[in-house]
Amino acid sequence: MTHPFLDLPPMSAAQFAAIEQRVARLLGTRQDVLIMQGEALLPLEGCIRAAAGPDTTALNVITGPYGQTFGGWLRDCGAEVVDLAVPFDSAVRPEQIAEALAARPEIDFVSLVHAEAATGNTNPVAEIGEVVRAHGALFMVDAVASVAAEPLLPEEWGVDLCVIGGQKAMGGPAGVSAVSVSERAWERIAANERAPRRSYLSLLDWKERWIDAGRAALPHAPAQLEMLALDACLERIETDGLATVTARHARAAAACRAGALAMGGGLEPYVHDSAAAAPVATTLRTTGGIDAAALVARALAPAGGLPLAAGGGALAGEMVRVNHYGPLATPEVVDASLSALGGALLALGGAPEVTAARRAAAAVWG
Repeated sequence: MTHPFLDLPPMSAAQFAAIEQRVARLLGTRQDVLIMQGEALLPLEGCIRAAAGPDTTALNVITGPYGQTFGGWLRDCGAEVVDLAVPFDSAVRPEQIAEALAARPEIDFVSLVHAEAATGNTNPVAEIGEVVRAHGALFMVDAVASVAAEPLLPEEWGVDLCVIGGQKAMGGPAGVSAVSVSERAWERIAANERAPRRSYLSLLDWKERWIDAGRAALPHAPAQLEMLALDACLERIETDGLATVTARHARAAAACRAGALAMGGGLEPYVHDSAAAAPVATTLRTTGGIDAAALVARALAPAGGLPLAAGGGALAGEMVRVNHYGPLATPEVVDASLSALGGALLALGGAPEVTAARRAAAAVWG
């Protein structure tokens, strides 16, 4: 029996390297780019364990759940961690970073999430990068949710370790991810005696066996289906044009926010400042005693498959998330999501202006 997913010819080292070059072009970087054979948590943890150790003092910026995760990994490495936590309904300001660095001059590592899809905020990485670079610290950024949804230029912005994944705005697979690594980062990692070696987490293994060896022989068998899917989504982005793809996400977010503001009746934007709202997903706060989880369940009951979710953990009762990334960044998805939420609000005792919401969203799309 034949099947399009089976009996494929082996992926060559040249094919693998060509896909890495495509990722580098997407990021506009000449830095080394490594594709890691796993979901983005693999390179995220790998970066922290490679660059941090007992001699590290880290500023860990928390604007959502992933920032909390990074702090745990840093402490596992023996690093002293200074947490800078800001409310999840806002973004961190460059001035806050500068104040934290001035208060602790010994800080030599900064970790930050560009866009938190779980909370719907996005942080000004370009401006923060200037502050971190002036201080001299190594800068790591989780750009899994932001890549292809908004501008991302790690080399230009002074990002030393930038991790991306394909499963959100890129519209690609979840099973592979990538990291761009600056020369400064490689020097730090090489000097860290506790950096993973002979490990699936090891960036150094990849550097020595793959990059330094001229990308002539893969260290292990590639995740072929995921690599082919990643190549396909990169090709689609190149064909559409990255500027077109990011503009589509920005309009989806603006339309969803405009619709929510016009609807009222039990919903309002969770992130107060539109400039701090991530284009990958719009988060909404329920008001008037309406439970967010109940609202989402009611909205999905007649129209399953819509990209709606209640917030995680303590946010489950007050936050609704509308995911509009990748193939979901369309007028139809935004309109259907607003309509479903409006109908659910009516059923739960709210007083939404559903028609006004749909008109406001449509006006953004033009």
